Amino acid sequence: MRVVVTATRASRCAALLLFFTMLWAAPPGRAEGLTGLDAERLMRAVVGVSAVAPPDTQSSRNLGTEREGSGIVIDGSGLILTIGYTVMEASEIRVTTLEGKEYPATLAAYDPVSGLSLLRAGLGFESPWIRLGDSKAVSEGDALLALSGGKARSAAAVKVVGKREFAGYWEYLLDEALFTFPPIRAFNGAALVDSGGRLIGVGSLLVAQAMEGRGLPGNMFVPVSALEPILADLLAYGKRQEPARPWLGVTLREEQGRLVVERVSPRGPAESAGVRPGDQIVGVGGQRFSGLADFYRKLWGLGPAGVVVPLELLRGATLAPVSVPSADRVRFLRLNPTL
Repeated sequence: MRVVVTATRASRCAALLLFFTMLWAAPPGRAEGLTGLDAERLMRAVVGVSAVAPPDTQSSRNLGTEREGSGIVIDGSGLILTIGYTVMEASEIRVTTLEGKEYPATLAAYDPVSGLSLLRAGLGFESPWIRLGDSKAVSEGDALLALSGGKARSAAAVKVVGKREFAGYWEYLLDEALFTFPPIRAFNGAALVDSGGRLIGVGSLLVAQAMEGRGLPGNMFVPVSALEPILADLLAYGKRQEPARPWLGVTLREEQGRLVVERVSPRGPAESAGVRPGDQIVGVGGQRFSGLADFYRKLWGLGPAGVVVPLELLRGATLAPVSVPSADRVRFLRLNPTL
């Protein structure tokens, strides 16, 4: 059953947002609070995003064929920013406004480096938009708002509890990500907004350890600083205009200083080269590494996509050198044919 957001519910959402902004006082030493925001405009600028992907696509194996999330309107022409995995390889994308109106949308750009995507809403779509803010100016302890759209629409006051690098097991690395507490459940594509009503980050993950060294759950947001240098490229070409990073097609788990291969992408570079689940990577390009992030940096430092990557694998008690001809990750995805 489809949930329709009525005008009455929209008013309640706006009231809820105002309640949170008044409840969540700014931390000592900060001049800015979260009161005085245009609550209704912010809520209307965050839309629901639903996507359907064919079952034979790579992403459907891990993400499923039907996906729900949020998107953030960032200009007056219907340009919507969201997290890429929600719409990756989708054959159908729809966006839903606060009032419950649905519009078709198309994938305008996908960037595997930042993990962000841009959508373009269809004819007739109208919405206020959120201006991009300065995520680099955000500090730990700052009070922000997390806004989600669609069926799980919500508004929550959160605090920044971490600004640090994030390494994902799917060959993904952010030099600096934003971590917030308390956790929100409708995180993918959610908007992280500052006291001036500007967009600071895009929701990506629920994490078990938002604050480093403590078992405090929260969310990871991709900062808008990851979008700004490539926005012109994404709008003009649908992707960033720089050589693609070498991609192996492995899912990794960090274990006692070694990286264990949990899965390999079917027909991907690693599988074709003979890398198997259970292999432990202990060296890359003739170098040792100190963890997942260091491994990625050494891997990507070997050259662009297509470079042959010498891996040193541990299989049981045996060291096995394997050379993997890397690839461009995007070429293995069934994206919008216009990209």
